[in-house]
Amino acid sequence: MAILCAFLLFCFCMSGCGAENEGISADSADTGAVEKNMNTSEELQGIRMELTSLELQELMGNGINLGNTMEAWNRSGLGTSSPISSYETCWGQPVTTREMISGMKAAGFSTLRIPVAWVQTMDIENGDYTIRADLLDRVEEIVNYALDEGMYVIINDHWDGGWWAMFSADEEEALKLYTSMWTQVSERFRSYSDYLIFEGANEEVGNRLCDPYPDSQSLVPGARQLSTDECYRIAGRINQAFVDTVRSTGGNNEYRFLLIPGYDTNIACTCDPRFIMPEDTAENKLLISVHYYDPSGYCIFGSFSNWGSSDDLIYMRDTLAGMKKFTDAGYGVVIGEYGVVAADGGVLQPNADVYTENILNNCSINGYCPVLWDTGFLFDRYSSSVKFDSMMRLFQKYDVMREEGKPAEEIRESASAAVEKAISEAHSGFSLPDGETVAWIMFTSSDWNIQYSVGDEYSPESISPGVVANDAVITGEGTYTVSLEMSPDHAANGCTFMALGLAGGEANYPGCIIEIDEVFINGEAVSLSGVPYTTSDDGKCTRVNLYNSWVTEIPESIRVADGLSVNEASATPVEAENLGEINKIEIIFSLSMQ
Repeated sequence: MAILCAFLLFCFCMSGCGAENEGISADSADTGAVEKNMNTSEELQGIRMELTSLELQELMGNGINLGNTMEAWNRSGLGTSSPISSYETCWGQPVTTREMISGMKAAGFSTLRIPVAWVQTMDIENGDYTIRADLLDRVEEIVNYALDEGMYVIINDHWDGGWWAMFSADEEEALKLYTSMWTQVSERFRSYSDYLIFEGANEEVGNRLCDPYPDSQSLVPGARQLSTDECYRIAGRINQAFVDTVRSTGGNNEYRFLLIPGYDTNIACTCDPRFIMPEDTAENKLLISVHYYDPSGYCIFGSFSNWGSSDDLIYMRDTLAGMKKFTDAGYGVVIGEYGVVAADGGVLQPNADVYTENILNNCSINGYCPVLWDTGFLFDRYSSSVKFDSMMRLFQKYDVMREEGKPAEEIRESASAAVEKAISEAHSGFSLPDGETVAWIMFTSSDWNIQYSVGDEYSPESISPGVVANDAVITGEGTYTVSLEMSPDHAANGCTFMALGLAGGEANYPGCIIEIDEVFINGEAVSLSGVPYTTSDDGKCTRVNLYNSWVTEIPESIRVADGLSVNEASATPVEAENLGEINKIEIIFSLSMQ
């Protein structure tokens, strides 16, 4: 979340993520799993050998992130030799104190996740992957604050300046860095109890393996585009190396609980059969981490605020239930980040408490551990308390149920009843009548502040203030016009994603071809630099990408009109230079059956 959640990106990619119950574990013959080290009973103090990850996920209770703190990044300004406190505070957070962590515990949080940027102090450009001792000291100090409160603690390697794109440039060297880092971290915490959990990465094990950021260009010279299949393969290798490296350091690490990052930490992509859980020499000690900020326009960017329909609640329930694929296979699940973090002047988004209550209840139903993403918006680090009474009551209620020792089945039944009650009492969302087809412009601005119905589900309620959408009801073959108009004080700052969508298109016009006749930006005609193509990710919504830079490989199943070359097909036929400040988008297109 330090930059963006990876699932925001993947929903637009052309290679869909399936949900088949495959891909849970690797073939042990290919893992190179380390042999167990023999430990003395003294070395294994604090390890509950019989405790499983499914049991642990419920013991961890409700968690909170120490966000924008130890993972804060300013390599270009601070270099590698500044005081550790300079890095800790460079994203606007105060130095972490024992009182802050005590306040988190008192507010109802039983788990603390500490995102860390270990590469920040490495001389990575010269191949020196040594973590500064004082950075390890500082992370250890904060870990001990939480352990002293009886909290569980998760430490990871977070975004970390985007060094992960090194895997696309030099996979072997990147793996060398990764294993060196986790060897150092593991050795430092070798004797710690199993209240300390290692998490192999954040959102970067996925599409970001070939996605360097401007501030990290010097870290990853030669970064190149990778196919999605390549990213899945490398993700599996990284996760296996993480497990093997930690286990090889012996001591309590031989049986420590390890949290494996899902692909992009996106639920659908993690449930894809291409995602493989690593083999482990310890039994029942692996958990899986995913994040949940759906929909991003509501949760993160505040580009619309009308969440809360029955469809929204059903989507949350069913999406989170998808991770039962892993609990059924014996892996605990941690929702490592979630929350409605968008704010306007420190004011909660409408229904933020309803959203939070429902995600907590859904986690109770499934036994998952939810970990709130917070950077001081909800938990005031100066007063060491939750800012909003309604939110504090939710967190404490969730914690009290667990602390009182109520039977798990009773908690789950109560939570399930609460979720179903919320669904039954919520207002109905938009529903497209059977047999009807509507065309619209999916759009997200560069800063994500302006959005309209992004994704394959047509949702006209998901619209930013100041935006007027002129959609078109499709009645058959012919020519149609759709548009988006932004008021003067809500102009879009560039474009991150733009596509033409036909809700119900695949059902009502199977095999149809959409030709883009003209595109106007701010009233000016825009020439297309490539051939737009017709496709569908979900077999329901028909789509034509106009600016989708996340598409790394054109699917074989695309459709183009007779006489057009598939070899010239482009997911970005509208060039970026035409996407500055946008006040109006108009698309004229023709629909035909071929």
